[in-house]
Amino acid sequence: MAGTVLVIGSGPNAPVAKDWDAKLFDHIVVINNAWRVRPDWSHVIYPEDFPEDRHPPVMTSGQSVIRYTEYVPQNNAFGGVLFAGGTMAFTAGYWALGALQPDVLAFIGCDMVYPKQGHTHFYGTGAADPLRDDVSLQNLEGKSARLALLAAQVGCACVNLSSAESRLVFPRADVKDLGETRVNIAAAQSDVEALRDAETALGYSAPSGRYWEILDQIDPKELAAIDRRWLELFRRTQSP
Repeated sequence: MAGTVLVIGSGPNAPVAKDWDAKLFDHIVVINNAWRVRPDWSHVIYPEDFPEDRHPPVMTSGQSVIRYTEYVPQNNAFGGVLFAGGTMAFTAGYWALGALQPDVLAFIGCDMVYPKQGHTHFYGTGAADPLRDDVSLQNLEGKSARLALLAAQVGCACVNLSSAESRLVFPRADVKDLGETRVNIAAAQSDVEALRDAETALGYSAPSGRYWEILDQIDPKELAAIDRRWLELFRRTQSP
């Protein structure tokens, strides 16, 4: 296990991570433009169509670029990008879960809530990728519930370090308390496996990660039903 992994997205509150003590984290994974937040990141992850002029201009020893050739296989190990959710916050989460095997996955700048006025991202105004019309992103809460539940099955706690409105359903946490964070999801393995089996039974296979190439095979209502079941299962684990 790799201890604590910080995942930084491009939300407006991403810069709060700028001055956090690096000793609190075993790895710092930055998504897309978030390499600008702090220079000591360990991994930068972006999609294959991420513009080259937005890549980090300089990399130091110990820093790595995670491309689709690396993150797609890790996502496939957890059911594939279609079921994981085709936006980089989830893609990065599953990559980190599989590749780094952390005890804690801590997210900041990944709330996926976009103000109608003012900056949508820490660097200004950008495209609200998770809100695009995409069959894999019908229920962001359901997708985040799925990640939290699958992480819990391998002993990893997903937490949100943001205090802002969020589409992530992860428990909130304070960065100073990460060392005390423990998995607090008690979903039965059989319930999680039943949902994984339901996904498999749909027969939607896109091992390349390019699920948009099989859209003619996908029923959005079937996917939406699976999303709801993940969210319902997560909420049951959070009941007093």
